[in-house]
Amino acid sequence: MITDDSIALERVRTAFNECERPVHFTKFEHCEECAEHDQTLLSRTPATITIEDVGNPGWDPICFISPEGFRYFIPGLARLVFEETPYGYSCYAAQFFWHLIHDGPSNARFNACTHEQRRAVADFVYYVIDTRAEQLDEEDISDDALRAWEIWSDDPTV
Repeated sequence: MITDDSIALERVRTAFNECERPVHFTKFEHCEECAEHDQTLLSRTPATITIEDVGNPGWDPICFISPEGFRYFIPGLARLVFEETPYGYSCYAAQFFWHLIHDGPSNARFNACTHEQRRAVADFVYYVIDTRAEQLDEEDISDDALRAWEIWSDDPTV
């Protein structure tokens, strides 16, 4: 059972700790934007990625990331959900949930994860819903959080 933020994050880290770092995170040869996003991600790890790297919805490298890259970075992205939001940025949970619900259950990110990884994400999202319901309502992202939980807890491999 998850009882505090550190346990929630550790559960995600443990589930994803065997994910190898990809050689590239985006289709870096596609265009300058993809190349720039790839360079940003190549310069970070799950422990060093910051809201300043991924917190602008209009310039978010995670929108372009491969499923393998997403698996690699998900512990760091989960960490950002709990971090204090710097001036000029919105709560990262909104983007995090969007990345989890993108394309619903046919989401390539979801499909690239193991049952254990999906369960860890579902448990993390449930914990966020359970402990930050008021904040999710204030940010108008409760529906996205519930949709993320619904998708990631519905594992067809069970």
